[in-house]
Amino acid sequence: MGATTMMAFAVASTVAAAAIFTTAPAVAAGQGVHTSDFGTPVGDNTNSLSVGPSGPLLVEDGRTFEKLARFNRERIPERVVHARGVGAIGEFEALSDESALTAAGFLGGAGRKTEVFTRFSNVVPPRGSPEALRDVRGFSVKFRIPTRYGGGIWDLVGNSLDVFFIRDQITFPDLVHAVNFDPVLNVPNPNRAFDFFGALRGAATNMLTTLYSDLGLPANHRTMNGHSVHAYEFVNARGKRSLVKFQWLSAQGIVNMSNEQAAAVRAEDFSHATRDLYDAINAGRFPKWNLQIQVLPQELLKPGRLPFNPLDATKFWPVDIAPFRTIGRMTLNKVPGNFYQQTEQVAFSPANFLPGSVEPSDDALLQGRLVSYADTQRYRLGNAYATLPVNRPVSPVRNYAQDGPLDTGSTTGDFNYGLSLVNEIFETPDSARFARRRVCGVVAQAPIEVTANFLQAGQRYESFSDSDKDNLISNLAADLGAVTSDLVRNTMCSHFYLANVEYGRRVAAAVNCNMREVVRIAATLDTGLPDGFDAAGVPKGGAAGAKAAAKLEKKGGKMAGAYEA
Repeated sequence: MGATTMMAFAVASTVAAAAIFTTAPAVAAGQGVHTSDFGTPVGDNTNSLSVGPSGPLLVEDGRTFEKLARFNRERIPERVVHARGVGAIGEFEALSDESALTAAGFLGGAGRKTEVFTRFSNVVPPRGSPEALRDVRGFSVKFRIPTRYGGGIWDLVGNSLDVFFIRDQITFPDLVHAVNFDPVLNVPNPNRAFDFFGALRGAATNMLTTLYSDLGLPANHRTMNGHSVHAYEFVNARGKRSLVKFQWLSAQGIVNMSNEQAAAVRAEDFSHATRDLYDAINAGRFPKWNLQIQVLPQELLKPGRLPFNPLDATKFWPVDIAPFRTIGRMTLNKVPGNFYQQTEQVAFSPANFLPGSVEPSDDALLQGRLVSYADTQRYRLGNAYATLPVNRPVSPVRNYAQDGPLDTGSTTGDFNYGLSLVNEIFETPDSARFARRRVCGVVAQAPIEVTANFLQAGQRYESFSDSDKDNLISNLAADLGAVTSDLVRNTMCSHFYLANVEYGRRVAAAVNCNMREVVRIAATLDTGLPDGFDAAGVPKGGAAGAKAAAKLEKKGGKMAGAYEA
């Protein structure tokens, strides 16, 4: 081929092409001819190729070795957390027009519908473990947004409880190591877990109070709420930002179990929650959740406006400051056709958001999850995990990514470098740009200024009924009472004591702590409340208190907010 011909060939083949994905047609068992992985018909699926009926097997039997090799590689790495899970397919319907808050098209009018894939999970136990264990549950929803509403994927990655143990990404591996199996005994060890919680100097108190309440053992996935935990930002078409949190409110109500009830369930069925969800869907009793939002004005982020940091993942937003409002409803109405291909390979990440519409806040734990979740999916599933059918958007994918393991795209042409003078490139609309904002500060490794480690744990304890309090003390004592270190037990009781004196004294009595030592340790700890607020989170008198009270009154009144299930 001459130079001129080669030039002509190159020019003719230079086209800007979108990545077009094709999927093999679904195959039901027993239909059609049995084939190899490459579609070659298989004449015998029960006997290997051999020299005579009892002779040695032959290496040329490629189909048999293909079958065994594929079997040997059936397992991908288990999720480090959220390994035990179940998924379902459904639909989200917007119930209002939220365009004043966000430019997200699927929220821009009542009646707009979006396909979703939802995965519920136990966070700590491994795959195959009992579902009826005290543990925070994962509650993650993948919105597959139609092109007419802007397209793309939004993953709302949340939990069944509204707060978390830690507030900074850097301690997440330590948390998981502490609550997971002992590396020597290979069993859960409360000595390790509470040693870690004690060393956090109170940051986990709110979460522990919630986890060891009845909310820590939901009866099943249908009868629990979901929470974003983190704050996010809605951005409208004019670029105005609003700080929001999300809650999935179960239409089935909230139903929990006692430790005794959970033990009975475990004795009968390791997969009770999976069975319950699938039985309900198959019977036409489709579970539903209302999506609710809380909106907090940006000015309340300024120091001294609240007795806690609203970007702190260990805190909830009191409802009298930021009431919940329903904006949509999710209905789960279909059981996935294959557990592995869908539930096991679905990949959620908070980094899958909608720039210019729904963006992350500066929450330090969320910022770390933006990186780590996508990273773990690439490790588990490969670089092209977004092309798997369960992760693929329903809108077109158009970019210049290429190659790598399991690249199943159908890209054509030789233009793959994104910027060009002679080739047409994909447009980049201004509406999809990140919203502009001003950031200023000193670069440093430092904790947040307002930790308020004990305030909301005390408020939550006070909101419980007498029976709820009794269950909390009993549940905590069952695990904390197994800790052998006096220092760890006394330290944990000092945290509960600072949250609420009665709370601390009751736990201390239940786990045989030295109350004098508990009070001594408590005196060494900082409550982390800002100036202008007393130990109960109420504005003090004087100039600072009057200023704080005025700001709170303007935004909704007193501070004592209760957890709303």
